[in-house]
Amino acid sequence: MPAGVSGGARAGKAAGAARTGGKTAAAGAAEAEQTGARTVAAKKTADVTTEAGAGGSAVPTARGVAEAAPEELAVRPGEEPWTPDEVAEARAELEGEVRRLQEELAASEAALAGLMRDSGEGAGHDEADTGTKNITREHEMALAANARATLEQTQHALQRLDAGTYGLCEVCGKPIGKARMQAFPRATLCVEDKQKQERRG
Repeated sequence: MPAGVSGGARAGKAAGAARTGGKTAAAGAAEAEQTGARTVAAKKTADVTTEAGAGGSAVPTARGVAEAAPEELAVRPGEEPWTPDEVAEARAELEGEVRRLQEELAASEAALAGLMRDSGEGAGHDEADTGTKNITREHEMALAANARATLEQTQHALQRLDAGTYGLCEVCGKPIGKARMQAFPRATLCVEDKQKQERRG
């Protein structure tokens, strides 16, 4: 083959290879650019997801209402604020009263159930015996009703202690008085409103 032809062929091949290499390089650059774009997009998506997740986990939960501090409980002018020991003593007394009243109520209800059962079984008893049982039953019913009412008042006092309204009159909203609350832990009325209630009968 002549030298001129051979040299031209080699030059043509070199030019073709250069064009092919250029295309390959351009394609590689384009692919790299697309890959980079996808990577950036993926990172942004991941960041958004992470932020959303962080935001979701940061939703505040409802907090329980804190008990009132002892010094926040109402007192009359001139009285010393409640101390933690005094509040603890009042709470212990009320809780002990709740337990005692629950036991008393259970005993009264058991006695009533027994009286009702005996009343049904003893239909042929004489009138005197029946009258005595009726009186006993009415007495037990009165005891049960009184225990139930006192239990509800005691539980209400504990609720007021937790809510921070312990020692406030439920009629006028003024302080009942620390001394009165210590003497009558279930009190819900100040002296003035209690006297008005008693006068009304």
